[in-house]
Amino acid sequence: MEMKNRSYTPLGYGEPPWIFKGSALYQLHLVKAETARAFIPKDCRLVEAFGYTLGGFFLASYDDSPAGIFDELVVIAGLVWNPPTSCAWAARVLVGSDEACLHGRKVVGLPSQVGRFSKKITALPWAPKSKSSSFLSRIGWRTSSNYRNHMDIEVSEIKNQRAMSICNINLNATVSQQDSKGWMGPFIKMSLPNFSGRTKYNSNLLKYSCQIECRVRAVQPANVLGPSALDADKENSSEDHSSHGEWIGRAPTGTKRNFSISVLLSKPILALEFNHLKMRVEAPTIVAACSQNTV
Repeated sequence: MEMKNRSYTPLGYGEPPWIFKGSALYQLHLVKAETARAFIPKDCRLVEAFGYTLGGFFLASYDDSPAGIFDELVVIAGLVWNPPTSCAWAARVLVGSDEACLHGRKVVGLPSQVGRFSKKITALPWAPKSKSSSFLSRIGWRTSSNYRNHMDIEVSEIKNQRAMSICNINLNATVSQQDSKGWMGPFIKMSLPNFSGRTKYNSNLLKYSCQIECRVRAVQPANVLGPSALDADKENSSEDHSSHGEWIGRAPTGTKRNFSISVLLSKPILALEFNHLKMRVEAPTIVAACSQNTV
């Protein structure tokens, strides 16, 4: 049974639905079920086969949204069974906006944190086999006709006024005069259903859907590198010795970050580039309980 969530406050977002426009990279990974279960409530059933579930990440750059211009990284732990289909469960959400972070926590029930997205571009000799990437162009990347650009996006979590590295995402693209207006794929409409909640900011089990319209095409998966060992030690020390921020889940708070990084470092199987993206997000509904059915 589901019921409308009346607990949300409009904040600067206004009334739903909330519209986000920009571009994104949606990368699907095979995630170990034992890793995903660290984030899934005990009363929810993980969709798994042979010890794995389907997770990954959603890296977006919004140039128009209720919170203005900002970047977002959603780490997807896996899929939760919701007959006759399934819903994604976010392990961690990094957003480059204080307002978006607050909205995600209190209204949508997401494990949102304020993040910093540091971008470094390196021009390398042109590689004929590479293809153009409008997504990279939209987030501020421009190239000359004889070079391909390599971009490193360092994603850090801002906590207690300190930046703790989460990952480094390596992206490549080639843009020449001939293909700078390259094929961006067919126009599609799709729905991405999600479960959320069970956090200290919103204890309800919630369900919401992202209605997406965009141009989509398959691209080479981005390479993801983990944080430095020094940053990891600092983060574990600050979380393991404090109960503040404890999540309602199966793993202690201090290990949540490590499990999130494990999701990002898992094996990619498909990467989709979304261009001319328009995402419509409705207000979440409160769900009585997850289904315990198996698949």
